[in-house]
Amino acid sequence: MSGRKRSLPAVFLKTMGILILLLLAACCLPLTLPRFFGYHIYSVVSGSMEPAIPTGSLVYIREEKPEEIAAEDVIAFYGAADSASIITHRVVENRVVMGEFITKGDANQAPDRNPVPYARLIGRVERSIPEAGKIAAVFTSAQGKILAGCAVLAAVLLQAVAALIESRAGRKHRG
Repeated sequence: MSGRKRSLPAVFLKTMGILILLLLAACCLPLTLPRFFGYHIYSVVSGSMEPAIPTGSLVYIREEKPEEIAAEDVIAFYGAADSASIITHRVVENRVVMGEFITKGDANQAPDRNPVPYARLIGRVERSIPEAGKIAAVFTSAQGKILAGCAVLAAVLLQAVAALIESRAGRKHRG
């Protein structure tokens, strides 16, 4: 501080602006930063892996060679050959010779009907964060992006108003 007294409202507004940006960053970092380290990130939308991975979780998938996947590993793979759906299930058996996995959701009674060919493997689940998928759903929706944009705008406006208050307070001190 350059010897001048700071205005309490300006300090409050600046602090609020910074807190908004920090909160926004804290919500976005788990969705973006892991991608730079080779992770795929998906939200869990069904209960087939409960209780280990509850609905609404965020899962972090790392690519892995199919031969290195072991029984009991949880993997993510593309559903039917013509589908873009992504399934997260536990490996019951890795049939290396046949190039396929037998998988099962923890909450399901029996293994999945169809084996999963190696070509549909995305990778192994390294981590899951319960409830974080719900936050991801908000931030990746159109409304969430608008909300995030409004939060950034609000933070910038708070900083601008704080600067204006400090500027006026500085003029009063000088003149």
